Amino acid sequence: MKMLTKKKKIAFICIGNSARSQIAEGYAKYFALLKNRKDLEFYSAGSHPTGYIHPLVVKVMLEDGIDISDQYSKGLEAIPYHELDFVITLCGDAAENCPYVPGAKIEHWNVPDPVSSRGSEEERLKIFRKIRDEIKKRVETLLENL
Repeated sequence: MKMLTKKKKIAFICIGNSARSQIAEGYAKYFALLKNRKDLEFYSAGSHPTGYIHPLVVKVMLEDGIDISDQYSKGLEAIPYHELDFVITLCGDAAENCPYVPGAKIEHWNVPDPVSSRGSEEERLKIFRKIRDEIKKRVETLLENL
């Protein structure tokens, strides 16, 4: 008889759910698929969702071979936060405004918001790539330790 195992539910939370948490969700799903980690489920949400994913986020993720264009910006009420096993906040606001999740482990990654960057598109893309690469490393480490 095959035993059913409960999937571990992990959420990445930030303010707008338009950049950092979307990058984290994209990489988490990608690495979980590569490593055949069917025991993990990933979500992202924002404490104050913008309602869109920043176009430069989609662009820099595509540069790394990951298409997140089917993801969307959403609030905490759109994910099963009462069932989460692990919550990762990616900014100060999310850490302060994240709902209490009984039994969930909480970790904070203080990652600068690339959306607030200024300059030409190429200058902004450099910042988005730097943030993307930082989140990618953190997500890889997270999955190795789960």
